[in-house]
Amino acid sequence: MTTLSVTMKGQVTLKRDLLQHLGIKPGEKIEFEKLPGGALRVKAAQPTGTIDSFIGRHAGKAKKVLTIEEMNEIIAQGWADQK
Repeated sequence: MTTLSVTMKGQVTLKRDLLQHLGIKPGEKIEFEKLPGGALRVKAAQPTGTIDSFIGRHAGKAKKVLTIEEMNEIIAQGWADQK
């Protein structure tokens, strides 16, 4: 079991091994669920981005135009990495 300290601001820093166990990378979010008896369930939050924010983030950065087949392959690979 890992023990962490709480700062004066009420913050806790999770150690690297805990973040790796959760599959959390810098900038990603964590969800906490309150359970009876003062317990918490911790898990990686699922991304909630929209297609508009995705397209806007990448607008004008492509060096070449991708075919639908290439896009589908990239998407499939991205989802495979999430499992």
